[in-house]
Amino acid sequence: MTNHVLYEMIRYFGNDTSLINHTLKVYGFACAIAEEEDVSEDFEKVIQLGALLHDIGVPEAIRKHQSAAGNFQEQEGPSVAKQILGERYPKETIERVLYLVGNHHSYSKIDGMDFQILVEADFLVNLDEAKSSRGEALRVGEKYFRTHTGKNFLRLFYEDTQVIAQE
Repeated sequence: MTNHVLYEMIRYFGNDTSLINHTLKVYGFACAIAEEEDVSEDFEKVIQLGALLHDIGVPEAIRKHQSAAGNFQEQEGPSVAKQILGERYPKETIERVLYLVGNHHSYSKIDGMDFQILVEADFLVNLDEAKSSRGEALRVGEKYFRTHTGKNFLRLFYEDTQVIAQE
């Protein structure tokens, strides 16, 4: 059922293929981390929807504030996300997705595995897109990464060490 949200996200972003591709990469990492971390189906749905909509506030932030800064994305994103989600999902799912969209750059508000996975997936993509140095990526990983899988992805990308197998 996330296909509707996927199509609506693409439609909303229009011809901004870099934003669409960013979102799809975050979605891919979020799904991979969620699967490997063995989250519940309900959490997995929230993670998928949150990943597809996490940056949905960017166009409106740019239009209203001439900036795509994280605080403006968080401010503008939930109302757009709510329109896209409609009433297709349980109320608790919608509320949680809107919370993630409205706080995904506010790392002190991380309050669950779904939020943690979204943040890690977004960092993995942002670090790559910003061509971050190994040192910067590892500092971010040390400060913000908590899942075994997210840490392993970071190791694969930025360290010469072997990935630690999940137990």
